Amino acid sequence: MAFSPDGERIVSGSTDKTVRLWDVKTGAQIGQPFKGHEDDVRSVAFSPDGGRIISGSTDNTVQLWDIKTGAQVGQLFKGHEDDVHSVAFSPDGAHIVSGSGDKTIRVWDAKTDDPIGQPFSQFPPEVWSVAFSPDGQRFVNTSWHKAFRLWDVKTGMPIGQPFEGHENSVHSVVFSPDGEHIVSGSWDGTLRLWDVKTGMPIGQPFKGNENGIRSVAFSPDGQRIVSGSDDKTVRLWDAKTGKQIGQPFKGHEDGVMSVAFSPDGSVIVSGSVDSTMRLWDTKTGASIGQPLRGHERGVSSAAFSPDGQRIVSGSWDKTMRLWDAKTGALIGQPFKGHEEIINSVAFSPDGQHIVSGSRDKTLRLWDAKTGAPIGQPLRGHEGDVLSVKFSPDGQRIISGSRDLTSRLWEISWQSILQRLCNRLQYHPSLSQPTTEVAREAKQTCEKYVWKR
Repeated sequence: MAFSPDGERIVSGSTDKTVRLWDVKTGAQIGQPFKGHEDDVRSVAFSPDGGRIISGSTDNTVQLWDIKTGAQVGQLFKGHEDDVHSVAFSPDGAHIVSGSGDKTIRVWDAKTDDPIGQPFSQFPPEVWSVAFSPDGQRFVNTSWHKAFRLWDVKTGMPIGQPFEGHENSVHSVVFSPDGEHIVSGSWDGTLRLWDVKTGMPIGQPFKGNENGIRSVAFSPDGQRIVSGSDDKTVRLWDAKTGKQIGQPFKGHEDGVMSVAFSPDGSVIVSGSVDSTMRLWDTKTGASIGQPLRGHERGVSSAAFSPDGQRIVSGSWDKTMRLWDAKTGALIGQPFKGHEEIINSVAFSPDGQHIVSGSRDKTLRLWDAKTGAPIGQPLRGHEGDVLSVKFSPDGQRIISGSRDLTSRLWEISWQSILQRLCNRLQYHPSLSQPTTEVAREAKQTCEKYVWKR
């Protein structure tokens, strides 16, 4: 379903193969059903001017409709080879984008029904890693494919061509602090540095590992890169030359799944399948203190707090734990709530919150001080949540999943309030409140969202 731009109508798509229009105030159907699809209608959307509707169906087609007459506009948009799950207009109404079970995204000319360019392929079978650019305007995601893609956060559209060069699946990617480069780690055992503007690799692959790369990270100054590998080592690299700095950091007894720099770049934390974390001195490569023990299974993800005082870890034992970065001591009790293994954790930019992604298909937001979950789990993915990151301003979260998708989540109270108020703006309970609670809700919406 979708609201019209003026909020007065709703369009719905159904398994009865029809599209229907509804009056928001009365709940009455407007006109006759829009008929033309030969199978279930999975997605519908209004054009920005409210004059047209677009629909996507399991008959593999996209259809444009005139909202006044209910008649089809032009021919069926044909090109997908599987169910069309999602459709949307561009902000100017000139283009339509559709996403399909054939693992592609297509862009169409809204006037001619013609596809524009080649389909944007979605890489099977899952999105493994996601990362925001430092300015929060773009994000990059990887999957079990030899290439990865850059996307526009506002439009949801891919930017440029895929980044191609690895000889096996790309498991981890991250932007440099200045946003000009991306480093990727692959199951081919190499790292590659990329120019964000051109999408081209810079120099030769970083070679030295004896097995696949699971995790990569830039130092805060962008001069060094750390990698964690299934060969049980942590390695430090010169970002400009691609040469390994010193010897491999050895100590883990199994594959290294996660690596991260401290905010000042002096320490690296690594999490391993061996159920431990280790702290490393970046200058000497020496292990600092004893392994951090507390999880009962592999440590899949670890991250420093923005002030460098704490470390959060996520584990296959379904818990998260908080650690004192200086002493290695556990802080408080385990964070419990997920029903399956935890794949990814991250601190918010202000260090007040932690987000986690799990095999239970949900994300959870946590209070970093108390370890208490905040609100209900964030649901929407249909597969394991494999990667989570906060946007630089802390207002959004990006997640990547085994269901082939990346999702953006608004988490600020302002964005949540705006979404709720706009959704209820024309509902009788708010437009004509009869209870004290409803009147207070209307006043809140008027003060912070509608600003009347």
